[in-house]
Amino acid sequence: MTNSQQAIYDARTLGKGKMLTLGLQHMFAMFGATVLVPVITGLSMSATLLFAGLGTLLFHLLTKMRVPAFLGSSFAFLGGYAAVVAMGAQEGLSAAESLPYACIGVFSAGIIYFILAGLIAAFGAKKVMRFFPPIVTGPIIIAIGLTLSGSAIQNCNSNWWIALLAIVIIIVCNIWGKGMIKIIPILLGVLGSYLVAACFGICDFSAVKEAAWVGLPFQWENTAFHVFANPNWGLVLSAIIAIVPISLATMMEHIGDMCAISSTTGINYLEDPGLHRTLMGDGLATMIASLFGAPANTTYGENTGVLNLTKVYDPRVIRIAAVFAIILSFCPKFSALIACMPASTIGGVSLVLYGMISAVGVRNIVENRVDFTKSRNVIVMALILVLAIGIKYGAGDAINLGFTKLSGLAVAALVGIILNAVLPGKDYEFGANPEADKAVNFEINPSLRK
Repeated sequence: MTNSQQAIYDARTLGKGKMLTLGLQHMFAMFGATVLVPVITGLSMSATLLFAGLGTLLFHLLTKMRVPAFLGSSFAFLGGYAAVVAMGAQEGLSAAESLPYACIGVFSAGIIYFILAGLIAAFGAKKVMRFFPPIVTGPIIIAIGLTLSGSAIQNCNSNWWIALLAIVIIIVCNIWGKGMIKIIPILLGVLGSYLVAACFGICDFSAVKEAAWVGLPFQWENTAFHVFANPNWGLVLSAIIAIVPISLATMMEHIGDMCAISSTTGINYLEDPGLHRTLMGDGLATMIASLFGAPANTTYGENTGVLNLTKVYDPRVIRIAAVFAIILSFCPKFSALIACMPASTIGGVSLVLYGMISAVGVRNIVENRVDFTKSRNVIVMALILVLAIGIKYGAGDAINLGFTKLSGLAVAALVGIILNAVLPGKDYEFGANPEADKAVNFEINPSLRK
């Protein structure tokens, strides 16, 4: 019996009380990062928790109930949401009116998961993944973090002392924390700075007093369905084109997470139930969440850290955490409490997070040993970075092509893929370096995987 099989066997003998406690721990591990995405974007907090839970259960169903993964909010799409909101503003729409259009773009990105899953099932991972090498995905990930950095600074400007407190807490917990403290630095950074801000009277809790204890997790006007009552088809197309290319980075993130979970448990989930099944589970969870106004989902590295810490790999524990998230989503008072969080707390946490996203892109390039003595690699990376950042800050978030608008990230991703495909000298082979293949994931504490 392997260590992973023994750990699963032991979980079944823990009893209901300990299983519930372990599930609650997994919920708290994902909590800080998951709720931060709706706080930053303006999406529904309750819907986020509901579809994180439902998406996780759906993922487990499609992967034969074998993979101990939790699906939470994806940070990779933050740039896409921001780009669509900016394009909507040019059309005279508020952020709340623009976000459902962004959700349509995220839904379309989820379809790409299914396409890639089908190609992998038909042709194998190596033949498909050679079109998405680190010289393309790495710079895209770097650009995601850099294009978001401006919004973090704007939020920090509201109160730099609170923002700096959040940053310090995250760094201290992540570097010197032990056990569970090391797993949830984002959550602790949010709570610590939020509490201090509340003590100094920076927060207004009137909305919390007025909110009900029980209510529906989402409203019809916040869903993607509401767009089609009176659609702006140009913005629909622009949102799709702006956001779909981001799925390149998130699919690499997914593969990295699957490799990490496999390494942690000692079970090769890329072979059984198969990478095509895990991609379909992630993609379908993202599609359903986006339709109801929730963020895109992704497999969570934070929960992989908890697996490594507890040595309990039973997927049932993850499903318990999903049920807890679903229950919490029906409490509007809780959502109102999160919405009262000061902008400076969001800015401080975002500053670390966006920097970490860019650092993950650098890690992807370094661990895959991308050869920059080759001019083709320099050209591909240079154009991706300059286009993504230049269009964001020099062309008002997007460029107008007449029939639609393209965000900087969309332009950069398309140019990078095309250039890599046509230029000679491709040398990337997926699977040749397993450690490098799992270098892409947007988690705050990748050291726990080792």
